[in-house]
Amino acid sequence: MASATALNNKQVVLGFITALNDRASQDWVQYLAPDVVDHNKIILGEGEAPGAAIEGFRQQLAAFSAERRDDGFHAEQLIAEGDEVVARLRVRAVHTGYHPRMPEPTNRRCDVEQIWIFSVRAGRIAEIRAVSDRLGMFLQLGWDWPSED
Repeated sequence: MASATALNNKQVVLGFITALNDRASQDWVQYLAPDVVDHNKIILGEGEAPGAAIEGFRQQLAAFSAERRDDGFHAEQLIAEGDEVVARLRVRAVHTGYHPRMPEPTNRRCDVEQIWIFSVRAGRIAEIRAVSDRLGMFLQLGWDWPSED
């Protein structure tokens, strides 16, 4: 049986995912600790400082739109133990805005699976680690794979 802490932390992560899908607001920010650390940078060149992930999420949300009812972040599985919550997500969107990796929108759709590991402390997300099918996303969007320059 899951502990009360694990269940509460699952609710924090579900609230965050739900808020990310509400692109009309910035409510998702309230689920992140101000000094949240993203160990797997969302955006190429994202800052290293604690809290830089918040701007990374803003840029990502601005670059991808949810045009269909099934677009957005969908938690297909959540596993929680103590302060850690693992979310297996399916993320669908259309590249319609500026993105540091690809400044000109491609207007192409992507559908990728991701696994995020959240550390929740004091009711807020303090750390994020993620693994996603970036190659699949790049191929779907027609982006060039980054070089090692």
